[in-house]
Amino acid sequence: MTKTPLSTDVLVIGWGLSGLVAAAEALTAGRRVILIDQEPRTNLGGQAWWSFGGLFFIDSPEQRRLGIKDSLELATQDWFGNAGFDRPEDEWPRRWAEAYLQFAAGEKRAWLRERGVGFFPVVGWAERGGYGAIGPGNSVPRFHITWGTGPGVVAPFAAAVEQGEREGHLTVLPRHRVSELIVTDGVVTGARGDVLATSGARRGAESSREVIGGFEISAGATIVSSGGIGGNHDMVRAAWPSRLGTPPDHMLTGVPAYVDGSMQAVSEAAGARLINGDRMWHYVEGITNWDPVWPSHGIRILPGPSSLWLDATGKRLPVPLFPGFDTLGTLEHLRTTGHDHSWFVTSRSIVEKEFALSGSEQNPDLTGKDVGLLLTSRLAKGPTGPVQAFLDEGEDFIVESDLESLLEQMQQHPGGEALDIENVRREVVARDREMDNDFTKDAQIGMLRSMRSYRGDKLIRTAAPHRLQDPAAGPLIAVKLHVLTRKSLGGINTDLDGRALDAAGAVIPGLYAAGEASGFGGGGVHGYRALEGTFLGGCLFSGRQAGRAAAR
Repeated sequence: MTKTPLSTDVLVIGWGLSGLVAAAEALTAGRRVILIDQEPRTNLGGQAWWSFGGLFFIDSPEQRRLGIKDSLELATQDWFGNAGFDRPEDEWPRRWAEAYLQFAAGEKRAWLRERGVGFFPVVGWAERGGYGAIGPGNSVPRFHITWGTGPGVVAPFAAAVEQGEREGHLTVLPRHRVSELIVTDGVVTGARGDVLATSGARRGAESSREVIGGFEISAGATIVSSGGIGGNHDMVRAAWPSRLGTPPDHMLTGVPAYVDGSMQAVSEAAGARLINGDRMWHYVEGITNWDPVWPSHGIRILPGPSSLWLDATGKRLPVPLFPGFDTLGTLEHLRTTGHDHSWFVTSRSIVEKEFALSGSEQNPDLTGKDVGLLLTSRLAKGPTGPVQAFLDEGEDFIVESDLESLLEQMQQHPGGEALDIENVRREVVARDREMDNDFTKDAQIGMLRSMRSYRGDKLIRTAAPHRLQDPAAGPLIAVKLHVLTRKSLGGINTDLDGRALDAAGAVIPGLYAAGEASGFGGGGVHGYRALEGTFLGGCLFSGRQAGRAAAR
């Protein structure tokens, strides 16, 4: 049965971070807001809630305290060298990149601090590159971890929405799935769709798709903030670009199943132009979650630089494809091997120092803002509790006291039949020999020694260089790694106000887009590659832009 039509000033479709920010901005401007999503309310905050909470800042106080010399000019050089913009449709993504860099170097940090968001004092160095000065990668550490991780980023904007709800200025409608944007005389005037059955599913878990009614909402402005396609493997494979080889037959899923890309076709039907759909960001350090929340649930290892990385046959990855250096370059290389997995060979000393796990639920110390747990888990001997749980329970982990036993177990592991065990042995022994001197021709060893000159790495991120077979560093550990789906880098083409554009580049009146649905701004602010810490920031900035513009 169809409900009585509703009306509002601003309709926000999708309550992830960008949607919450947009709704909060519209409320601040005095507008009435309706916020809808297809999931139960337990999922308020969307993917951002599950994140590690990394944010990209330029020349921050945290950087300066650690002796990091950053600048807008250096960050711009890194961003554009990373993005590789090379298409006519990159005009607006370029403008968004320039605007976002100004935001990250300017008011972004203060704007978040005003809302109570704090940051861990040690700045991480993600996507280190390893090519030339104008090639991919961050020249300096810029990965600022939010105190409270993803939930800490979501909290102030969720609170603003809840306050607006209490004051009667905002309505939250869970279980409302949009099937059509209403277009009246060329203007988007709202949305209609299905009301789904009430669900008690926990956050992130699959929910029922039983339809129990319909809805129609008219709005002065409609903002699409519905996320990407990472939970829909069919869409990921259909969009997979030939430059990355063939899509994997087996992938883990790094986002909940509701990240299904369903609003792409709906937006396109209303005239919105979708661009850069072949640009995507998937990780290659995925491990099967031993305690899954959603189907094929994978967790990403955020690796330090010391583990030996081998492809499925046991061949070492080429320079500079070391752990943590070039995500997309590594994905591209591994897709040429004919296998969907690769391996880390490492030691317990490396794991306890260098293995962080992505996700708010995998970092209870940072997520819970627990200083005592933080000190004992990050600085004391041994892996963190969540990492130890994967060592004990994870199906992708092999732990053995000596190299021969490790090689035997790797070969017996699913996928291990592809390994050239003699070559694996040779790679491990050769690497260990390079540790006998302060001099080396091994580029990875040279890089990890250099990294320990950065206080943040030496303190919590990079293990002291050692032989993998050193008994004092043991036992030895092998980790089977999978491709893990994550982000869409393309999306709805928008101008700097978040207004959706049509195929001719004209504004579609009444329609806006933000967050991953818009490629984090413009239809692809990252270009081909991300510098990390830039996904949440893109949601914040694009949600703010769209919310303010829609409220005018």
